[in-house]
This record gives sequence, C-alpha cells and structure tokens, in this order.
Amino acid sequence: MVIYRRIRLVLHVCAWIPLAVLAFDAATANLTINPIQAAEQRTGDTAITFLILSLACTPLHLVYGAPWLMKLSRPLGLYAFLYAAVHVSIFIGIDYGFDFTLLLQELAQKPYIIVGATCLLILSALALTSFDRAKLILRKRWKQLHRLVYLAGLLAVLHFGWASKGNLFSFSGDIFRPLLAGALVLTLLIIRLPPVRRWLIQRR
Repeated sequence: MVIYRRIRLVLHVCAWIPLAVLAFDAATANLTINPIQAAEQRTGDTAITFLILSLACTPLHLVYGAPWLMKLSRPLGLYAFLYAAVHVSIFIGIDYGFDFTLLLQELAQKPYIIVGATCLLILSALALTSFDRAKLILRKRWKQLHRLVYLAGLLAVLHFGWASKGNLFSFSGDIFRPLLAGALVLTLLIIRLPPVRRWLIQRR
C-alpha cells in the first residue's frame, strides 16, 4: 500500500533525528550545563514516546479500520528499544563509568533504576523476537511473550514519573509529562479490553 510505504519511510527518517540532534549538540557542547543528564533525559523521553506510539497502533486500527497501522508497531517498538538502550548505556557507561559497585549502591537508594532496567529487559526480549523467524520458533508463546509490551509501557511510565522527582500530592516539580504519559498508556490498554474492542469495531 502506497500510504503505508510513505509513512514507513517518514518514520524511519524521523526516528533517527533525535539521535542525530543529540550527537550534534554533544559535539558542539550545546547540552546545557549538565550534558550527561540532558542526554539521559532526551533519550529516555524519545524511548517512551516511541513505546507509546507502538502501543497506539492497534487502538488506531480498531478506531479507523486501517490494517497497515499494525505493521508500524514493530519498527516503532524497535526504535523504543534502541533509545532505551542508548539511555541506559549513557547512564552506565558515561554517568557511572561502568563502576558497578557504585551502581549497586545507587540501586538501593533509587529503586526507579530497577524499574527502568526491568523495562529494558522486556524490550530487549521483544526486540530479539520481533522477527518472523521467532514467530515460527515460538508459535503460541510468541504472543504470550509480546503481551509483555503492556507491562513495559506501565514500567516505563513508572520509571519516568519516579525519575522526574515531581510531587503529585503538592503538584510540584515535573508531573505533567509523566501524568500525560501514564494517561495515554492506560487509555491505550483500556481500548484493548475485549468489551471496548468489540464496541469500537461495532461503531466503526
């Protein structure tokens, strides 16, 4: 389908722009006064954006009846994994210099790191099994495994909100973006519930 091929091309081009901009800003010393933190935040924000877009493919198909939208879920999910991997690599390799003793100390003080690491492990498993050959090998277990993307979405939002250090009760700090991300993920998951799916299909 022509529209699918065009959108896929745009997707692949646009997906590399955040990384290219990040590399350019790093090379020109334009990453704020805390460049490592800025790089971590940018890659984390991009990762959760792609993950939400990936989760949105099925609900959008249910609403608009466009099967080609489903085909975009895999590349979007792979880009979510890519940016999450870069995010964690910056954190471990640049921020902490592969000092795993210090990292273990941080894990005890900052549980949101464990949440983020769990999310990355899930995304890694999904990325490694996202190809057609994996479907043939895993068969029914492939669908069961890839349902973990819903858990990854929830963990990503929890990690995002926890790391942002906002206070929901006093409405202070950076709470708007985590709340928006959480609302989007929950909405997309609710749409997938069988009664809601059937209602949307009937309305379509």
